[in-house]
Order: sequence, then C-alpha cells, then structure tokens
Amino acid sequence: MTALRGEADRAALSTMLWGFFPAQVVRTLAALGVPDALGERPQGTPGLAGRIGADPGALGRLLRAAAGLGLLDHDPAGAWSLTATGELLRTGVPGAVGNLAQLFCGDPVWRSWGMLEWSVRTGRTAFEEVTGRSAFEHMAADPAMLAVFTEAMAEGTRAAAPGAVASCDLDGVDTLVDVGGGNGTLLAAFLAARPGLRGVLFDTPSGVLGASDVLDPARAEVVVGDMFDSVPRGDAHVVKSVVHDWSDERSVALLTRVREAMPAHGRLFLVEPVLAEDREGWAGQFGMLMSDLNMLVAVGGRERTLAEFGALLDAAGLRLTDVVRFPPPTGYSALRAVPA
Repeated sequence: MTALRGEADRAALSTMLWGFFPAQVVRTLAALGVPDALGERPQGTPGLAGRIGADPGALGRLLRAAAGLGLLDHDPAGAWSLTATGELLRTGVPGAVGNLAQLFCGDPVWRSWGMLEWSVRTGRTAFEEVTGRSAFEHMAADPAMLAVFTEAMAEGTRAAAPGAVASCDLDGVDTLVDVGGGNGTLLAAFLAARPGLRGVLFDTPSGVLGASDVLDPARAEVVVGDMFDSVPRGDAHVVKSVVHDWSDERSVALLTRVREAMPAHGRLFLVEPVLAEDREGWAGQFGMLMSDLNMLVAVGGRERTLAEFGALLDAAGLRLTDVVRFPPPTGYSALRAVPA
C-alpha cells in the first residue's frame, strides 16, 4: 500500500513538474492562429503550415502533441480539426481563452515566472527586472501585447459578467461608474441587464482600447484619466480585478479616490477573488493561489483574504457591508461597501 501511495504521489508531482510543457502547446497554437484557421474548415498539415507561416515538419509535431492533449482530431485523410476543447482557443467564441493563454504564457510573463525564486527572495516584481518597466508601462508601449491583454481581460470578464450582474444590487442606481473597466465588457453586461441604467467607463487611454466597439455611446460615456488622481462621480462604482494588481498602499490610494467620488448614498462593488484563511479552504482555490504568485512576479500586487480587503476599505473611509460569492466556476466575489 505504501508503494502504491508513493507512486500516486510521484505521478501527481510529475504532472506539476511538466505542467509548463502543455501550457506552451496551448499558447503556441493560439499565437500561430491554428484554432482560427481550423475553425473555418479541417486542413492538412502542409496547407495549414503555408497559411500560418510555419515549418510543416515542426507544425506536424505540434499538432500531434495538441491531439494528445485532446485539443485536435486527426482523420484518416490527414486533416486536422478542433475538438470541443480546442474550440475554446478560437477568437470570439463563448468561453474563449486563447488570448489568456497568449498573455500568461507569452514571453514577458513567462520569463517573469522563471524568476519566481528571485521574487520570493527579494519581494520584488520580476517583470520589472525582466523588461525594465512595470507591466502596465510595458504594455502601453507594445501595441501587440496591449491588444492581447485587452482581449484576455475581456475573455475573463465575459465569464464573470453573469455573476457580477446577479450579485451587484443596483436598485435605485442611475449612473454606474466602472473604474479600470478596460474595453467596457463588464459595463456593457450591466447596461444590457438594466435598460434604464447609464454607464461611465473610466480607464487610461490605452486601457479603453476597443471600448467604442463594445459600448453604446447613447448610454455610456468613456472617460480617460488616472484613477490614483481622481475618479468620476456616480451613484455606484464597480472595480473589478484592479485592486489585486497593486500593493496595499496603492490600493488604499485608489479606494480613497473612489470614496471621494461617492455621494452619501453611494455604494462600491469590489469584484475580486477572496482567498481562504486556512489550508482547508486553499484546497479548492488552485487558480487563486497561482494568481497570487502571478501578481507577485508580474505586477507587484496580491490576492487577499476577506480580512485584508476589510482593512483596505477601512483605511479608505469605506465600510464593508456584504459579500456575495459568485457561483462556480469563476471564483469571484462582490464585496459591497458604503461610505463609513
């Protein structure tokens, strides 16, 4: 029995050890455009290689590995096609993760994870050591990476949007301000669910890339600026997947700017994962735990527990009144706060 247990432990550890191999297969398929090309019609290796600009021999080996991972099918005539799982790497399909794969397994983030030991030893952000700039400065200067980042965030937001709309109580709210809302994917979901609602999308000039294609200008205003300087006023504010990008000090500064923009009746919805306090809870939070380390190496932020979020809100003059956990699989929660 001990030997069998040891074999199972070794197999589990080996899966972790080689986990970066399939991650790069997924990223490379998306980066080469293979899923989009095969989404149109099944194709053989030579024709596909010519279309995407790849070496036929090397591409065939990649496609074979992808088939082994359950992403592709291969028929007797030699044509490749997408499986249901592989379809999720196509651009724009519901549940797509192709841009997420390219972002998190792309060169700067990939090399940053290679310096995890350095970040743990120093407490510093590896991305800045790798590129010489913060992640947001680097993306603002790299249009290709910025486009991937914008769509990757939209992919994640599309999965979380139904839970956000259901969990954030907007009764009596006329104007909702989405702070750091990217291209407006989340705000668009709120507007679609509430026909009388008016929206304000607030982000940096590079952050709102593509918002004109997502939002109806008759119902939503796009405002650009620095959220650490000031935030537009509104009846309610939503801040999703922003606070985890920043240190405690910067997070309090941001939340203070939101507090200053809130009327007495205002409310804030902080949409973030909430880490458990103990090992029993961590067992079901693999994605959050890995995201916490990604925040360490990539941007200098962190995932937080409910107590840690409460401390940030208190320091910003806000009072936590409610927490609504989204249904699986997103893992997000909506933390509602009001002026203290």
